[in-house]
Amino acid sequence: ADRQLEQLCSISDTVRIKSGAWDVSPSGGTSSQLFIYTTLHHVKYCLPTGDTGTIRTLDNPLYAQRVVKDQLFCLDREARARVISIDTTEARFKLALATKRYGQVMKMVRHSRLCGRAIVAYLQSKGFPEVALHFVREPRTRFRLALACGNIEAAMECAFTLEQAAGEGNSREVWGQLGSEALRQGNHQVVEMSYQRTKDFDRLSFLYLLTGDTEKLRKMLKISSMRQDIMGRYHNALLLGDAAERVKVLEESGNLPLAYISAKTHGLEEDAERIKVAIETQEGSVEGLMEKVQAGDRRSGCLLQPPTPIVRENNWPTLPVQKTTLEDLEAAEAERGGGDYEEEMANGEADDGGAGAWDVDDDFGEAAGAAAGEDDDLGFGDDDMGDDWGDDLDDLGMDFGEEKAEKVDEMAGVSEMGGDFGSFKMPTAGKPPAGCWVANSSHAADHIAAGAASSAMQLLNRQIAASDFAVLKNSMLGSYLGATVSLPGLPGSGSMAIPLMRNDAGGYPGTDSLPRTSLKMKHLVAGLRMGYKYFQGGKFNDAKAAFSKVLADVPMVVADSRGEANEIKEMLEICREYITAVRIKAAMSGVAADPVRSTELSAYFTHCNLQPVHLLLALRSAMGTAFKHKNFILAASFARRLLELPDMNSERNADLRVKATKVLQKSEQMARNEHQLNYNENATFAIDCKDFAPIYAGEPSVKCSFCGSQYKDESTRNKICITCGFCVAGVDTIGLVTGV
Repeated sequence: ADRQLEQLCSISDTVRIKSGAWDVSPSGGTSSQLFIYTTLHHVKYCLPTGDTGTIRTLDNPLYAQRVVKDQLFCLDREARARVISIDTTEARFKLALATKRYGQVMKMVRHSRLCGRAIVAYLQSKGFPEVALHFVREPRTRFRLALACGNIEAAMECAFTLEQAAGEGNSREVWGQLGSEALRQGNHQVVEMSYQRTKDFDRLSFLYLLTGDTEKLRKMLKISSMRQDIMGRYHNALLLGDAAERVKVLEESGNLPLAYISAKTHGLEEDAERIKVAIETQEGSVEGLMEKVQAGDRRSGCLLQPPTPIVRENNWPTLPVQKTTLEDLEAAEAERGGGDYEEEMANGEADDGGAGAWDVDDDFGEAAGAAAGEDDDLGFGDDDMGDDWGDDLDDLGMDFGEEKAEKVDEMAGVSEMGGDFGSFKMPTAGKPPAGCWVANSSHAADHIAAGAASSAMQLLNRQIAASDFAVLKNSMLGSYLGATVSLPGLPGSGSMAIPLMRNDAGGYPGTDSLPRTSLKMKHLVAGLRMGYKYFQGGKFNDAKAAFSKVLADVPMVVADSRGEANEIKEMLEICREYITAVRIKAAMSGVAADPVRSTELSAYFTHCNLQPVHLLLALRSAMGTAFKHKNFILAASFARRLLELPDMNSERNADLRVKATKVLQKSEQMARNEHQLNYNENATFAIDCKDFAPIYAGEPSVKCSFCGSQYKDESTRNKICITCGFCVAGVDTIGLVTGV
């Protein structure tokens, strides 16, 4: 973090960090940009970009206090002040590259001893293969880097070197790769040379066809004849539009009927007569050959001629630009804030400004000298050396120190390009919509819409303790597929996936975009209505399936307002109550012969929070069950509750009102219960969703953090909830996140 405690980056280390300090060098551009920290055995660095690396090893732990240029002021375990020398060249190089101080980068490339596979891989990963090209002298590695940065001249030079070293037969792959890159850039002269060296005659002929070089295409025809390549000869004749040559090839290859048809089609009567005689000599006949051709194709034949090329140039025309990065070593200007790196390195140890600012009376000279003489073992085989740049490039076979004095400018030709077009600066790479969705939202539906299934499942597990995601599979797939629309492209090309956003009404939201979800509040309402319909009609299995589907869809719905968020949470309670009611109704059918249990279940059934029209059905059923089993006190209670419902005043319920009144009068006369029941109508209780027993206020219970189902049995803790079917009960979480 910086001085305003704003987080710049976050890193993790396998070894505990002992201390750290910012570089406070007055020059060099590293002030408050280079963070040096120590572990048990190493001194490491960290940049605001998140890049880390190892500077040196330590014999004993040290505690960093201040960093000035290449000196680390620290304390040892005996609280003695020490000054040790550190080499921050690698960190300064990365920092200069990240902050686009290209002048300082090129000075370090020329004058510092940066080498190793790690730095080459780093430059490639950061999009600067042209810089890595200056470090490498081994031909094959240099060839790959030249292709990566599109430097055809350097790649061709390496290809010649590899061909001389390995021979023509072993360099086919190298020339093939060079030809592919040159073809991508439109440099067909290099493509031609690559095809010639790989002896790829078919592609070479097609290249001459595209460039309109019919003279060389005729040479390819002669080469095919000398190689006795029948197919190559025919193809070249076809590309040239040479009908006589094609007839000759067919005749010499023994395809006399085809040769005759071709000769007649193109009006070569003399050749046709000669071929006819040859066919008849072999006891054949030409009768019916032309009729078959005309029957298959009624259109008149025409001579195929090579197409006219778009342009007749040496190479495909391109727009040369002069980039302001690192392509021209001589034109790269050292930034004023960067300073002269050589001067900094020369004066780094002589500058005692850091010692003066240390404000300690002890003599640090002896400690500094002892520390400078220590062996910096950068090859230490610890597991926290992942970014170590000290590896030797064994396969390069060259000493970089000798090359440093020669100052070979291998990209000087690029500076001559694009002088009239001004400077060119690559635009900043944008962020894909999917990446923005994940960064901008903590809702699982937005993460699954971006394709981040793992983070979406992790969010659901943290928020509602979801565990069995097979239940959520359909709703998650719907959210993923509904966040994009596929637009067909040109014929022969693939379709384009266009992201759909829910916050683009006022214009493109940019990095603040959020996906449009396929599941809305209206879908949940439709599911509830379907469940109500099934419940009203007595189709309890279908009703349970409908309410369970609503429960599975709720985590994938993003609320548009606070009101919708509250309605979604109310729907959770409604689905839980109805699923519990359906399960109690199924249990009542299984214990119809037991008067005690059936009466208890019918009583619990009436305590489910149902709609008034459905509660009327539950009370009617419970009243009949209690009266049938002579539990008159309970029957009278159900009758009173039934008569108090508003719907009982309608004409359609007149018969039920009369029946309830009679049951109430009879029950008040008898005024006894036949059985002892586990039911107290005057006490507030929740229903155990496993054993269907009352859980009175104050009694311990296990609760599902998603749907709110409660269980009295402690064995249900950390097990899948029976009601929702995909969340773990007994886990305390933040609950459902609605997106508002």
